[in-house]
Amino acid sequence: MIRTYKFLMRPTVGQAIALCEMLADHCSLCNGALQERRDAYRHTSKMSIKYGQQSAQLKEIRAFDPERQGRWSFSSQQATLRRLDKAFAAFFRRVKSGEKPGYPRFRGVSWFDTVDFPRDGDGCRWDATPHDPVTRVRFQGVGHVKVNQHRPVVDKVKTVSVKREGRKWFVVLTTEQDQPEPLPKTGSVVGIDLGIASFLTTSHGEHVENPRHARKAAARLEAAQRSLSRFPRRKAKHRTRNHQRAVEKVSALHGKVRRQRLDHAHKTALGLVREHDFIAHEDLRIRNMSTAPAPRPDPGTPGAFLPNGAAAKAGLNRSIADAGWGVFLTILHAKAESAGREVIAVDPRNTSRECPECGHVAKENRPTQEKFHCVSCGHRAHADTVGATNVLRAGLVRRDANQA
Repeated sequence: MIRTYKFLMRPTVGQAIALCEMLADHCSLCNGALQERRDAYRHTSKMSIKYGQQSAQLKEIRAFDPERQGRWSFSSQQATLRRLDKAFAAFFRRVKSGEKPGYPRFRGVSWFDTVDFPRDGDGCRWDATPHDPVTRVRFQGVGHVKVNQHRPVVDKVKTVSVKREGRKWFVVLTTEQDQPEPLPKTGSVVGIDLGIASFLTTSHGEHVENPRHARKAAARLEAAQRSLSRFPRRKAKHRTRNHQRAVEKVSALHGKVRRQRLDHAHKTALGLVREHDFIAHEDLRIRNMSTAPAPRPDPGTPGAFLPNGAAAKAGLNRSIADAGWGVFLTILHAKAESAGREVIAVDPRNTSRECPECGHVAKENRPTQEKFHCVSCGHRAHADTVGATNVLRAGLVRRDANQA
């Protein structure tokens, strides 16, 4: 299995400047490759340029511009071109499937925050000085950078990445490990129901509170964004110092909310994995759930539109995004794989409308958000607990079918 490690780096002032220059030069390479693809498609009979053709030009590019492109790792530049190629492959896949295409865009210097090194030892080296008590990572053109290694790295490092988050720099390592020792069996199974009122409800009747980090930080974010809006939109190199401080404040607040959401997701998922051998959850289509409603043209008045509930749906979409269900489920599956637990996603249809006692399915079984009252047998319970119970039953049926 693949395991990822993320450590904070402590570059000197000179090393931080070199890291910024590395990101800027890779950004320039990516934008140039994107422009070449656009020009070839528009002016050369819709010809598509592939990664291999652009990678073959790297030697000439490095020789033509040794100060900006020749000083960096050749393999890292190839990785940047591969990222662009993957973006185009995803674009064509979405076009064929009828989804919103999302054509690859040019990146500003402040938007390009990651450089990948496909192999440790090729343009980078993790812990290049093992006799030094301080852990370091070496990058071509930058030097040996101190790293705050807060946990040991197991097995051999495969890939290394540099990531910028605000004013902080991180190194991201990936290692390939054998299957770790599974946790002891507990004999417990559980179904979970994700929601807004409660972040998570289990089939045992336990509720995990929704922390609503974005809502709690909304007032500070609004004030910071209001201050930022007073400055005219300019490129990063033309910003005043006050403008730059306003940008960094908004970025820092969003970063704090994201870290709080990740922390809550990690702790909640870890608790479930430690306590239960089998976990079932709804296979939610989160992107579809948070889609804005389509406009409703008024047939009697050309150019006018009828109410479509967009304002109410926008509030619901913000709550769904604030809960971070997708991040939580990704973390849950990763932790379960590492611990030897089983996680199964089931069809969410009618899980909150089906009575767990008699099996009757009706919209009227759920009169309110929290209450469940079966109109057939009279069973009463918390609606989220009923949903989690039905999810668990469906998950066990699917598990038995897979084993058979």
